[in-house]
Amino acid sequence: MPELPEVETVKQTLNTLVAGKRIERVTVTLPRIIQRPSEIEQFCDALKGHTIERVERRGKFLRILLDGLVLVSHLRMEGRYGVYAANEPVEKHTHVIFHFDDGTELRYKDVRQFGTMHLFAAGEEWEQPPLHKLGVEPLSPEFTVERFAEAMRRRRSFIKPVLLNQHIVVGIGNIYVDEALFRAGIHPNRAADELTDEEYALLHRAIIDTLKEAVEAGGSSIKSYVNGQGEMGMFQHQLQMYGRQGQPCVQCGSIIEKTVVGGRGTHYCPVCQHRSQ
Repeated sequence: MPELPEVETVKQTLNTLVAGKRIERVTVTLPRIIQRPSEIEQFCDALKGHTIERVERRGKFLRILLDGLVLVSHLRMEGRYGVYAANEPVEKHTHVIFHFDDGTELRYKDVRQFGTMHLFAAGEEWEQPPLHKLGVEPLSPEFTVERFAEAMRRRRSFIKPVLLNQHIVVGIGNIYVDEALFRAGIHPNRAADELTDEEYALLHRAIIDTLKEAVEAGGSSIKSYVNGQGEMGMFQHQLQMYGRQGQPCVQCGSIIEKTVVGGRGTHYCPVCQHRSQ
């Protein structure tokens, strides 16, 4: 958390809030957030005087495009951005502040302190970590059922951890994998290479539909997620599987179970997603 729908929503709101703003200076109070360059002074100096042109997304990463620079930001578990007037009190756990010349500020807050920022010259970000080995975007034209099935057939692991592998398909995390597998009627402990052609097609469609619906709803506010305007996502009210252990399945009425697959808490219906399929 956040996953693709949440990061996409943050991207959209930041484009509304900060595109066209010029950075006057930058304040960093937690140096480990800044992964590149290694010197905080260099990071702050490099951004002075640059204007944010737009914000894009790659998987779970934000790409903040400036004139000649690209800031790659990962929110990790609880990172969040917000725009404030410069005279507003700074909240606890605010670690990076971009001060704009119009008297507003973009503030990055991260209670868990796991978020990261990498600064590159424009174009360099594609050849180096953390973006250089990411897989296909599931909401792009490149995410075809043929390409998806081919990638799955090369893996003998359980289907769930394969779907969570960001080198294969980007942006899908624990919430949306559980939802997509349920929609496709596939048990999370099925081997990725043993599905039928029909099942690959069903899962491919389920991934796309789940993510599109989540983006339209502004993502899921399971814990502390809010977008760049402080608004909660609404897709958690549409979840059919994730977080519903002990409740009846919306399709068959059986009790939803929770287990651990690949080290991750996993929700499934023992009837609709029978393992022996």
